[in-house]
Formats: sequence, structure tokens, C-alpha cells
Amino acid sequence: MFEDKTLVCKDCGSEFVFTAGEQEFYSAKGFENEPQRCKDCRNSRKNSSKGEREMFIATCASCGGEAKVPFKPREDRPVYCSECFAKMKED
Repeated sequence: MFEDKTLVCKDCGSEFVFTAGEQEFYSAKGFENEPQRCKDCRNSRKNSSKGEREMFIATCASCGGEAKVPFKPREDRPVYCSECFAKMKED
């Protein structure tokens, strides 16, 4: 039913293949338009809209080391470094 199609990226102008499997996926999701960008341009466009995440420094409640976390730590809640947090999840 679906056959691979060669399309041209509207950003970089390179050719890319819109596979039969991708077409089937698009059809199942109800998408009517074909992709306009190659995978690399789609990824760079997607990643460019994401801002840099603000990180906060805290002291790990378990080992006392430095913990960088993506939220502002509160005094009433413990904060753990990546290693201690991973150990807690294993238990």
C-alpha cells in the first residue's frame, strides 16, 4: 500500500526518504501532510526551542557532597546527589 518516497528538506535542501513505515504511522495518526524537513533538521529545530535548564547547587543529605538539581531546594526537604539518589532507587 505504501512505498518509500524521496522528499527534499525545506531547510537544508537535502533529499531524505519518507519510508513506507513512516507513511503508515502518519496515516494511523491522522496526519495529512508529509514531513518537510529531514531528520537532522527536525532534531535541530526541536532542540533549538528548548532553553538551557537552570541548575541549583545543594548539599547531598546522604553523603554531604555537592548535588546539582533542576529545582530550587527547600530547607524542609532532603536533596540527594545523583549517585545517592540512584542507590536509593535500587533499594
